[in-house]
Amino acid sequence: MKRILVVDDDPILQKILESLLQQAGYSVKTALSGEQGLSIWSEFQPDLIISDVRMPGIDGFELCRQIRSEPSGQLIPFLFLSSQTNLDNRLEGHFSGADDYVTKPFEMPELLAKIERQLTRSEQIQQEIQRLTKQAAMAEPKHPVKPLPLTPAEMRVFWEVIQGWTNKQISGHLHISPRTVQTHLSNILNKLNLENRSQLVRFAYENGYEKPANCTQNQEGE
Repeated sequence: MKRILVVDDDPILQKILESLLQQAGYSVKTALSGEQGLSIWSEFQPDLIISDVRMPGIDGFELCRQIRSEPSGQLIPFLFLSSQTNLDNRLEGHFSGADDYVTKPFEMPELLAKIERQLTRSEQIQQEIQRLTKQAAMAEPKHPVKPLPLTPAEMRVFWEVIQGWTNKQISGHLHISPRTVQTHLSNILNKLNLENRSQLVRFAYENGYEKPANCTQNQEGE
């Protein structure tokens, strides 16, 4: 079941969306503010986010920018659902990193179609990443493998990431929380002076790293 996070400070609209999305077969979490949305996002690891624009504190634009700044948030479909219809707001929505901008009032069938399109596109991207990483794994390494400055727990996450798995999938494989996966991934990127998981995949295969047979075994105490 696909997971959707709805962030909107209008509790009535929030309830309506939650009910309609659940009827459409989605698992839904809701937040009344950008701050709450960020907290729920890190734990819930949704497959798609729907957010209002104008909210007190962290508004929708800043929420989108902060999520996009995290490695695990770069590919999550993000839709704005807003009564702000002027061109400047729509442009800022796209520049902040959103995939679509839907204006209120809206028709639910159209919103559901946009959601399904974004989820399908996201799955296609993940499948292509996995195909490319498997293809790269079969190629001859260009450089001798050198030890990485990573802890054993970080190495297990490293092997999973370079196969193209998402944080949610890695969480299931290694039996650790999505937040722990994100923490390890952030540490890996910092130690290797990389900016995102795409650069990490390129780094791994350009330097000849291949997945060991026992890399998905979990270590007690993680």
